Amino acid sequence: MDRSEIRILVVEDDENLGRLLSDYLGVKGYEVTLKRDGEEGFKAFLEEDYHLCLLDVMMPKKDGFTLAREIRQIKGTVPIIFLTAKAMEDDVKEGFKAGADDYITKPFSMEVLQLRIEAIMRRVDLLREELLQKKEFNIKDYHFYPDKRIIIKDGKEKKLTSKESELLRLLCMYKGEVVDRTDALNMVWGDDNYFNSRSMDVYITKLRKIFKEDKEIQIINSHGRGFKLLDS
Repeated sequence: MDRSEIRILVVEDDENLGRLLSDYLGVKGYEVTLKRDGEEGFKAFLEEDYHLCLLDVMMPKKDGFTLAREIRQIKGTVPIIFLTAKAMEDDVKEGFKAGADDYITKPFSMEVLQLRIEAIMRRVDLLREELLQKKEFNIKDYHFYPDKRIIIKDGKEKKLTSKESELLRLLCMYKGEVVDRTDALNMVWGDDNYFNSRSMDVYITKLRKIFKEDKEIQIINSHGRGFKLLDS
């Protein structure tokens, strides 16, 4: 994934450091959103799909650990890096228990921060490639074979179109998490224009019909951001 495609949420209550982080990462090519406290950060996360979060720990209204736990409930795989002046072992442990992928103690080098972001995003890209190569996904009692473009349940086989299969693969890769509309359009259709967006809505409806007999399988709209596949 190119840097220009990576959206980073920075939540930092120190105005000078927040601006420095935003400007530095912006110059490096990332798309950055800066918020000043945990409540603003959580609202921003609900409104947009981010690829990585940089969270201060000690913040007004809502601390970074609480914010990370709330983010994890919505999107369990988004990488989180804590930025903190607290270096005690118990604080570090609490940070990782809250869902941190990395923990950087202030003051820190901007270059080192960038290198850590790059390392985390490489791991994310590798995981994504592994999921793209996966030959079978299970959705409750349904067995989906993306390369063959078929779904099997109770020995009955249903053939999918290429777009149905690609879209369902994407939903399965991030099952339980929101798949951003723009990301889905670019990955499956190659463009996020209006006509492709309407086409995707049609295919989402088609996929819902496939699973309509099982009420525990749902493809739901999420906060107007995209779609989420649930199977329990």
